[in-house]
Amino acid sequence: MSLLKTIDPNPSFAPQESGPLPERLISGDPAYKTWVQDAARWETVKTGVWEATPGETRSVKGELFEFCHILSGVVEITPDGGRPVIYKAGDSFVMKPGFVGVWKTIETVRKMYLTVS
Repeated sequence: MSLLKTIDPNPSFAPQESGPLPERLISGDPAYKTWVQDAARWETVKTGVWEATPGETRSVKGELFEFCHILSGVVEITPDGGRPVIYKAGDSFVMKPGFVGVWKTIETVRKMYLTVS
């Protein structure tokens, strides 16, 4: 097992396909694709690529820490009690444990992610 892993922004293998939990859907009909490219520490640390089509959902991180780097598309994230923030290709951000807010995909988004649970 190599201790160096390159995350491919355009993976050639089939993604896991899903959608939002019904109770978190606010508007639209977003579809998700996830390409998990590495998992470590008993599956508590994951890296890969995630894509979502336009729509609006509640984002609830619970105990999850997530780093995101936007590869393409545009999203607007509004923390509960906060102001909306727009992220687009080239932008990076962190959602810390306890984050709750609204994730609005304006243009189909693709991001690299690293999660720690």
